[in-house]
Amino acid sequence: MTVKALADYQFKSSDALENFKGKQLLYINWEKHRLFSRPFVVALAPETPFSVIVDKYITDCYSDHPDFAKIDWDSVTWQNSNTAFTPDPSKSLAANGIGHKDLIRFTTPGLNGIADTGY
Repeated sequence: MTVKALADYQFKSSDALENFKGKQLLYINWEKHRLFSRPFVVALAPETPFSVIVDKYITDCYSDHPDFAKIDWDSVTWQNSNTAFTPDPSKSLAANGIGHKDLIRFTTPGLNGIADTGY
């Protein structure tokens, strides 16, 4: 069904980058681990090293999952939205090409949730 807008909707987005006082929103999702129903979102400075994402935020968000302790971080694959990338842990979010409201997805080969169910 085609939908036609009756007006030209012009509005300022409430989650625009300038509304976060120098920080950007970053969504983080552990693929095939639906025990967490949605990606987590954190507000971070673009200068934040990628290593902090793993060492602090991913750990804080996901460490309660039984698979977390089994992660082989050297085999993890990463995506920024749907694009595969290899992050440099020593470089900033910006230097890794990660922008405002990007979705970082990580997959842990061989770990597919509790009892291989995706949860």
